[in-house]
Amino acid sequence: MNIFSEQYAQQMDQNDPLKKYRSQFKLDDPNLIYLDGNSLGALPTETPDKINDVIHNEWGNQLIRSWNQGWYTRSQEISAKIAKLIGAQPDEVIITDSTSVNLFKLAYGALKLQNEKTEIVSDELNFPSDIYLLQGLIEMFGNKHKLNLAKSTDGISVSMAELKNQINKNTALVTLSHVVFKSAFMYDMQKVTQLAHGHNALTLWDLSHAVGAVPLELNQWNADLAIGCTYKYLNGGPGSLAFLYVRKDLQEKLQQPIWGWFGEHNPFEFGLQYRPAEGIRKFLAGTPPMLSLSAIEPAVDILLNAKMKNIRTKSVEQINYFIDLFEQELAPLGYKLGTPKNAKKRGSHISLKHPEAYRICKALIDPNIESKVIIPDFREPDNIRFGITPLYTTYTEIYEAVKQLKNIIVKTYYLKFSDQKDDVT
Repeated sequence: MNIFSEQYAQQMDQNDPLKKYRSQFKLDDPNLIYLDGNSLGALPTETPDKINDVIHNEWGNQLIRSWNQGWYTRSQEISAKIAKLIGAQPDEVIITDSTSVNLFKLAYGALKLQNEKTEIVSDELNFPSDIYLLQGLIEMFGNKHKLNLAKSTDGISVSMAELKNQINKNTALVTLSHVVFKSAFMYDMQKVTQLAHGHNALTLWDLSHAVGAVPLELNQWNADLAIGCTYKYLNGGPGSLAFLYVRKDLQEKLQQPIWGWFGEHNPFEFGLQYRPAEGIRKFLAGTPPMLSLSAIEPAVDILLNAKMKNIRTKSVEQINYFIDLFEQELAPLGYKLGTPKNAKKRGSHISLKHPEAYRICKALIDPNIESKVIIPDFREPDNIRFGITPLYTTYTEIYEAVKQLKNIIVKTYYLKFSDQKDDVT
């Protein structure tokens, strides 16, 4: 059977062992194909009821009494579930603040601990916000540090040889995205961590495009520090709270720079002299936003039920299918693959490159072009990203996306659109 056929895709969907989970997400529009879960995860069907209960019962009826009826410990309880997804201990993870704020906290602590060292290593493929935070910290520490960015020869990946050239005895911190945001290139965390530790450097991993998408074993890989968001593959909602991980033996060694009352030893003593809490709780700062926090839990429960090894198996199979269709139908039309073919070196999104990538994205989204509205996202300068979220992405949706990508070029639909960029792409 020809793989570029709806019949083939439907057969794959019929045999999908994870197909039951799609109904647990609000994807009601039969004319919409959502392939941007790597940027904003779909809404779990249970989440509105969960939030309504927090609003009407916990807040509306119980009022402030809810702090002693579950609110005060909710961060730790949901964090313990995320710990299972990343291969960590329950008391090594805490949900708090944003990804950027958490990166600031942990990078500050690492540089303070490694006070005698003056170099930081990241890469030129890292998410810009991470780089901005490091630049700000360098200024904060009196410009005594140098930021070295490992180079990419193909715009997709960074080699271990290049990292070996960058990491040395003066390196205080190595901070990288485990899965790169544009290309989905995935580092071998264990090997990179071993390399860094060989020079007595600490590692800080951004898991934003990895958690909920690929299996993680932070304890097994001896990772030092990590941060991650919850609004992508964890489906916690737009701007939902982030989390951080600190390996247990480092928790008392790292100084937390934001001394807020929830990170105090006993916040309800209301003392005027700050005393950091013991363990992971010291990395809290202000009062957690309970609505946003509570919205994270439903999808985390789904992920734990489905099991990451099963999710990863389907992700690999679906992206392999996408790549096979790309090579057969899209490569002859000028599309290029912007993601590693080797499944061991990629996460769960796929990037296609084309000189007209932005206008192609506009054509995919426009309801007047083809029978389906397809939502990917665009990343400068020429990347169309498609998130493969195995809990709800189907093979038929991948087939339809490739079909429309082909038609948009063959029938020159993209010429109908301006190349003037929207504020959010």
